[in-house]
Amino acid sequence: MKKLGIYLHIPFCGSKCHYCDFCSFPNQSENTKQAYCDALCAQMERYAPLAADYEVDTVYFGGGTPTALPAEMLCALLDQVKQNYRVAKDAEITAECNPATANAEYFAAMRKAGFNRLSIGAQSMHDHELRLLGRAHTVDDFRATVQLARAAGFENISADLMYGIPEQTRQSLAESVRALCEMGVEHISAYGLKIEEGTPFFKKKDTLNLPDDDEVAAMYEDTVASLAMHGLMRYEISNFARAGYESRHNLKYWECDEYLGFGVAAYSCFGGRRFGISRDFSAYLDTREVYEENEAISQSEQMTEYVMLGLRLEKGIDKRAFASRFGVEFDAVYGARLAPYIGSGFVLDSAECCRFTTSGFLVSNSILSEVLDFA
Repeated sequence: MKKLGIYLHIPFCGSKCHYCDFCSFPNQSENTKQAYCDALCAQMERYAPLAADYEVDTVYFGGGTPTALPAEMLCALLDQVKQNYRVAKDAEITAECNPATANAEYFAAMRKAGFNRLSIGAQSMHDHELRLLGRAHTVDDFRATVQLARAAGFENISADLMYGIPEQTRQSLAESVRALCEMGVEHISAYGLKIEEGTPFFKKKDTLNLPDDDEVAAMYEDTVASLAMHGLMRYEISNFARAGYESRHNLKYWECDEYLGFGVAAYSCFGGRRFGISRDFSAYLDTREVYEENEAISQSEQMTEYVMLGLRLEKGIDKRAFASRFGVEFDAVYGARLAPYIGSGFVLDSAECCRFTTSGFLVSNSILSEVLDFA
């Protein structure tokens, strides 16, 4: 049976962080949250017949902050997924969570409903760095949240970490990495700060005390090495896990597998089409799905996405799998384009696979922009 991932976007949070460009709406009433959940359920019901021949093996609640919903609303949404889709018994079911947004009773309700993985936004293990990011929690809040989740039975916890943030140093980042590892989290997503237009950081970008590019590159290399020493191995450019704890849902994106996304700003890749819902919150509440994109994906586009996303993975591109999927040899399409980067040590190439080196990962965006057709 074909496998399917399901993503549900929960666009609510307590407040916007200074760097946040995500589709989120702070401080909404419970009536608004319930209306949104009703619209989500309606959308899931409409799409369910299309997925009758699929088994859902990953479910991911992202945001925003899914735990900004009352526990009964969040758990009811998962119940609706199970009622409308065939969900595997061993499905990975994840919810993003910000520290101090859930208590012991909340986590107990989540476990009872079937959630088995949490992704918690730590970002830093230094309170002054958290304040500069506009985070609403403290380091102690994060520690307490992990302890409560463990007590409720969560055995698969991921933490988000940011580098290249204001006033951060290689030393302070190393301390954050070490603190997270010592807490025993199974997975860490480490993201470099990007200053996005329209955010508070963008407005004051010229006055932010940010590490320079060389320092940021060194921070990334330090993080890769330190996490490996603690048993969290890089499997994707920004993601690290203990053996067996890689994010099964996110691997669907990087391996170009099928998934359905529900909610405002949610994207899907399903049935040979890519489609995404706009950020029009009012339209979505009225169950009017306004698409900002809805198109068939040509083979050329599929190959470009497959290589772009697959090269983000530590294992890179399996050439046999590429040929089986597209009916053409990988080297025939990309061999000549990649040759300069193989010779300069940014790409490792063999008869079986093609992947970035550690130095290649640092400049992967510029290499991909040269190698791939983004027209």
